[in-house]
Amino acid sequence: MSETTLQAAEWVPVAAAQEISSIPVPVTVGGHDWVLVRLQVDGPPMVFSAHCPHRLVPLAMATVVDGTLQCAYHGWRFGPDGRCAAVPSLGAVANVPPRAHLPEPPRVRERDGQVWLQLRPDRPVEATPRELTNLDPALRWAWHPVALSSGVGGDPQAIRLLGQNWQVWREDDGTLAASPAPYDVTERWGLVWLAPDQPLDDLFDDPDVEDSDYVGAWLPPARTNVSAGLVADNFLDVAHFPFVHAATFGPDTTVVEPYEVQPETSGFRSVQVQPFDNPEDPGVATGERPLRQNRRATYVYRAPFQLMLRLEEIDAGAVKTILFFGQPEDLASTRIYTKLLLHGIGGIERPGPAVVAREVAFEEAVLAEDLALQRGMDATGLPLELRDELHVRADRLGVALRRELRSFTDRAATLAP
Repeated sequence: MSETTLQAAEWVPVAAAQEISSIPVPVTVGGHDWVLVRLQVDGPPMVFSAHCPHRLVPLAMATVVDGTLQCAYHGWRFGPDGRCAAVPSLGAVANVPPRAHLPEPPRVRERDGQVWLQLRPDRPVEATPRELTNLDPALRWAWHPVALSSGVGGDPQAIRLLGQNWQVWREDDGTLAASPAPYDVTERWGLVWLAPDQPLDDLFDDPDVEDSDYVGAWLPPARTNVSAGLVADNFLDVAHFPFVHAATFGPDTTVVEPYEVQPETSGFRSVQVQPFDNPEDPGVATGERPLRQNRRATYVYRAPFQLMLRLEEIDAGAVKTILFFGQPEDLASTRIYTKLLLHGIGGIERPGPAVVAREVAFEEAVLAEDLALQRGMDATGLPLELRDELHVRADRLGVALRRELRSFTDRAATLAP
């Protein structure tokens, strides 16, 4: 990113004209961030606000589509004047919320092989959103995954949690121990969990009943540069599928139908029926069932970073449960643990190794698409004030997440010494 200090209301060069194409280029002028891009081949350079107002994703990751700038996360489109031209999750005929339009940009011109911007130095500075970061003290009062059970033996294993060094190991009798001494350390679902202080909420128990009847498989743990709150928000988000996951399972529609979110103790649940193509169903090959089928998607969340998605094929009867947990290591590091519980995949009650390997590979590919998006994000945490982002109908799960984490941090604040 180039940076220019503005001393007066004057035109300043910010980039060479040949550097500006249909690929957005970030620049900073007078302490404000913008992106420059050409919306048409050989067209004039245009300037846009640096972040999409929806989820504050950098528009430097956007692409030019039909003469508009399309956000990489949810496909929101912005015209040459910065006005939002489309919110795909709402449908083509929906009204665009007024707050979806980008702030008025500085004037831009191209001259003498340079792109110039004009911005008054007294432009007000945007307020910093209240965010939940991986170093928030409130997270001490929670259970966190820190290692796969299979990887913890008698030798101390070094881990990072909440910006602090820890060690976990097994005593001679197999019990878990940790240093520095936490409130507690335990095992669940094949993971070691650590609570620095007495946790406000328990680990959820939804998958436990099914563990013995389902075939379980872990994805290799992964890391991302964003906070655990943003990871959780991404997992719960249903509107990004057509844009982030186009190469894996992206649906053939961008519209998100209305759905409900049911509050539960320290979390919530949402049940949605979604259409999808099911070529792996043996009944499709025999003509017993159509390719296009319905599945029931049940999202379950417990504070702060426990998530589950159960996908039930209503017609074929197969079930895939995805357990998803985040370990907040450092400000810009979160370790992700993903476990699959499989039943009836491909018409087989207990799928064999080949089917399990295929399902693991598919979920790895899906996760890789999310991680690629996250590498371009620059937020340090998840905004907790609803006014700091723009929420639409498809974001009900994300709104519920922010409210629950706000409640969690407020409860933890009463316990702080």
